Amino acid sequence: QLSLVEHGGGSVQAGGSLRLSCAASGRTASGRTFSSYALGWFRQAPGKEREFVAAISRSDGNTYYADSVKGRFTISRYNAKNTTYLQMNSLKPEDTAVYYCAAAPRAGIFHTPSYENEYDYWGQGTQVTVSS
Repeated sequence: QLSLVEHGGGSVQAGGSLRLSCAASGRTASGRTFSSYALGWFRQAPGKEREFVAAISRSDGNTYYADSVKGRFTISRYNAKNTTYLQMNSLKPEDTAVYYCAAAPRAGIFHTPSYENEYDYWGQGTQVTVSS
C-alpha cells in the first residue's frame, strides 16, 4: 500500500521561506511506483475547506499552481528518492494551513490534477504557520 509522509512544516515570519517534502513508500493498489503517478499539494486553513495548491505531472515537465501561490511556490519531484517538494517563498499569513501531499495514479502522463477526487492517496499533513 502506498504511504505518503510530509516533512518540513513549521513556523516562519511573513516574507520567509519553507520547503516541504513528501516521501512515498510502497506501491499503489495496482502496483504502480512513484514515477508513474502525478503528485499534488493541498492545504486546509482553520474553518475552511481544503484547497488545491500545486501539482506536477508524471512526466515531470508540467506544473500547475493555484493563483494564490503562483510565482511564490514551486513544486518539484525527485523520482530517484520517491520524494516531491514544495518550495514556499515570500510567505504570507494567509498561507497558514495544514499542507497535504497527494498522489494521483489515474492521471494522464502530462496531466496536472487540481481536484481532490483525482487523488487516491493522501499524507497526514504538516502544519505551516506564518506570522505577521
